[in-house]
Amino acid sequence: MNKLLCLRASSALLLAVLLSACADSTSDKSATPAAAPASAPEPVAVEAALPPVATAAAVTPMPSVRMRGDERGQEGALHEMRIARSADTVKLTRRAVAAEADYYAPPQRERYGKHSDNPVKLVAEEPVSTFSIDVDTGSYSNVRRMLTQGQLPPRDAVRVEEMINYFPYRYALPEKGQGPFAVHTTLTAAPWNAERVLLRVALKGADIAKQTLPPVNLVFLVDVSGSMHSRDKLPLLQASLKLMVGQMRAQDRISLVTYAGSTAVLVSGKSGTEQAEIVGAIDRLNAGGSTAGGAGIQLAYQQARQHFIKDGINRILLATDGDFNVGITDFDELKQMVERERQSGVSLSTLGFGTGNYNEQLMEQLADVGNGAYSYIDSLMEGKKVLVNEMTSTLATIARDVKIQVEFNPTQVSEYRLIGYENRMLRREDFNNDKLDAGDIGAGHTVTALYELTLAGQKGSVDPLRYQDKAATPPAGHGDELAFIKLRYKQPDAEHSTLIELPLSRQALTRMEQADEDFRLAVAVAGFGQLLRGSGNSGSWTYRDAKALAADFDASPKGRRGVEDDYIAYRTELARLIDVAGALVGNQPPVRKE
Repeated sequence: MNKLLCLRASSALLLAVLLSACADSTSDKSATPAAAPASAPEPVAVEAALPPVATAAAVTPMPSVRMRGDERGQEGALHEMRIARSADTVKLTRRAVAAEADYYAPPQRERYGKHSDNPVKLVAEEPVSTFSIDVDTGSYSNVRRMLTQGQLPPRDAVRVEEMINYFPYRYALPEKGQGPFAVHTTLTAAPWNAERVLLRVALKGADIAKQTLPPVNLVFLVDVSGSMHSRDKLPLLQASLKLMVGQMRAQDRISLVTYAGSTAVLVSGKSGTEQAEIVGAIDRLNAGGSTAGGAGIQLAYQQARQHFIKDGINRILLATDGDFNVGITDFDELKQMVERERQSGVSLSTLGFGTGNYNEQLMEQLADVGNGAYSYIDSLMEGKKVLVNEMTSTLATIARDVKIQVEFNPTQVSEYRLIGYENRMLRREDFNNDKLDAGDIGAGHTVTALYELTLAGQKGSVDPLRYQDKAATPPAGHGDELAFIKLRYKQPDAEHSTLIELPLSRQALTRMEQADEDFRLAVAVAGFGQLLRGSGNSGSWTYRDAKALAADFDASPKGRRGVEDDYIAYRTELARLIDVAGALVGNQPPVRKE
């Protein structure tokens, strides 16, 4: 079935629209949460707007899919999806939607790291929250892949912070002399609970033009094992890497290392101007054999050290489905190897591909310890986003080991809960430990963290203790402060960190309708992610509520070009995905067990 899972970006968006139409046509009927929509005995026609679909540059057509004999049984049902193309409408049957979802359903052998939602903390008992920033975005595109196939994602596939940080927020850049990133805070009412408020702590990294990037020493480490023999794996990987090769310059160096049952160096330190030779080597890649991923990583670091550029960017891009089965296969041993190798000044980022046997836990954790970022490539459009549009963010680090610590004032806040970042939590003493590794910020990166707060005097989630002193004394001179926010970061080549401090006044509290579009977008994604996880933390909020907030922005075309066009496209896609999820569960907030 893996051979059938790669849809072009246009096909994925079309299926999202079709499922969205089903949600609207069945909104008045009850539904039971399930992994795929149930087929109905009677086909019911529905209509939906068919939006224009953007296409990436230099898209290479994928080969047609040949169905095996055991797959032809569903062919009849698939033919029932009759698409009547007019100016902007499509028609389909509910049975066809169910058949389409089942047709692309991946085997449940994918691996995700387990994590539980952050608990509510009492400020009186634990007033300080400390965590490492996270710039990974892979969870969002992986969740998008599953939703467009008509499936709810597994709970552990949804990391809310990665979904939030996927979007290109328009935060103000740091001013000259301010440092490598700007810090923005916002405080407003929570849309899913009238007795809660939301605190946003947002970072915006200084941007660097591609032309002014330091020289790049880039090693493509490509999995060509048998598990990559699928249309959504090696062919998509090849097309994505070729897009990036087209951006390289004369001062850049590119190597291509492959691994399957054995390892090989196909390109070693070629100049960015030798693109024909590099692209030719990429085109000749074929999948077959077992997966000696550990040996491949070691050889890639060897190549990176051989062509190391002092004061330049030295990075490995590991592109794989993460299915290591030969040599070093132990999860912790692989992480330790990457952790040792990063001391050489070479970073490692991961690009995930494919379905079925996908090992997302390994991809996310290797990037974490490798001082890189994890991305999941579900289409050539996503490949272009990560490797072309966001190339400077992917390659150039502007701040290392960035940590955030928030101290809440017990006279103003009784409870808090950090939304997401469950596997980025740190101990209080870790904040001042410059030896401890934390997340890095790339050029132009945005990082958003949301806290849900219960203000003093509001009904909380946790009962007060009987035998504790309830009379909190306002700290001298800080009675109006709601929280004190601190950040630590290192310059790319520094060993010691720099401290940023800023207080937050309760007077900063605003209503949701007064908050900026970026804040409303982040809150919509946070609510969407919590609904997908079935955590119950978003109260009675539904997918319709999340969609309404996601769609609450000015879509006027005036002055919107380039990044602004992408901003609108991403928000429009988000609304469609929320529609799909709502259709799959009947627009009721699912509650799943841990």
